[in-house]
Amino acid sequence: MEPISTPRISAALIDSYIGRNVIIVGKVSQLRGDVAFIEADGQVQANLNRECHLMVGNGAQIIGKVNPDLSVKVLNAQDLGNNVV
Repeated sequence: MEPISTPRISAALIDSYIGRNVIIVGKVSQLRGDVAFIEADGQVQANLNRECHLMVGNGAQIIGKVNPDLSVKVLNAQDLGNNVV
């Protein structure tokens, strides 16, 4: 059995990972209901679940699956605070 990997990527590489789980670290630029926009070498649309609590301007790490429309269905999100560069 192959080991399962979850690569850390940015928006620039997202189209190569459709259908796969990825990790994205970036800064939350906008929140619109259950959608967050993450700035990670480009903009990523993250479709949040009810357990996600992110704040605009803070860093965030999301783990999720890349959809065909290049958005990410978030499985887990962690707010990293505002001290992240």
